[in-house]
Amino acid sequence: MKRFFDLLCSGVGFAVLSPFFVVISILIKLDSPGPVFFRQERIGRGFRPFIIYKFRTMRFHPEPVGLQITAGGDARITRIGRLLRSTKMDEWPQLMNVLQGHMSLVGPRPEVRKYVEWYKEDYEKILSVRPGITDVSSITFRNEESVLQGIEDPEQYYVHVLLPKKIRLAQEYIQRASFSYDLKLIFKTLQEVIFPSTSTRKPLVPSQNHVPNQER
Repeated sequence: MKRFFDLLCSGVGFAVLSPFFVVISILIKLDSPGPVFFRQERIGRGFRPFIIYKFRTMRFHPEPVGLQITAGGDARITRIGRLLRSTKMDEWPQLMNVLQGHMSLVGPRPEVRKYVEWYKEDYEKILSVRPGITDVSSITFRNEESVLQGIEDPEQYYVHVLLPKKIRLAQEYIQRASFSYDLKLIFKTLQEVIFPSTSTRKPLVPSQNHVPNQER
């Protein structure tokens, strides 16, 4: 049922959004040199790697430059990139990942290998399902870039504060997962995109209820 729903919605979504894909692609090319799409390895179900697609929102460099996370005010972000990020339109190409079977519409957000290896034991359960375009943490930490802005070491803050919270939420999602719950999260995501809240702009503190296992 979930896979059928993913295929139906992603197929329809891709068809409806195709004209916007063309417009966005042109704007990206006009704004800065480089490819239209950003491609990055993420770790999927069963620890199988796959390539995630996004619209490129940063200045292109043949070799990776900087951190694998992004804080607000990052100089690498282009003008059109700021718009795409604020509206979450940069995530639209992930509909291709859903059609390919690497992702679901709803599921734990896929991480890069580096962070998965850090908390590998916790990801044993999380990666028993397909990662998704949206989940509870996507809604909770919608303003993640604003949270990281001004942090002296944003990567350390992400690894030790934000990521443990995301892991806990991902594990809770798996326990509660159902078709009705997925629909609820989809509608909540749309609501946050249209009427964004600012609930995650304040600095967060580590959860006292869950400390993920660390395994480098």
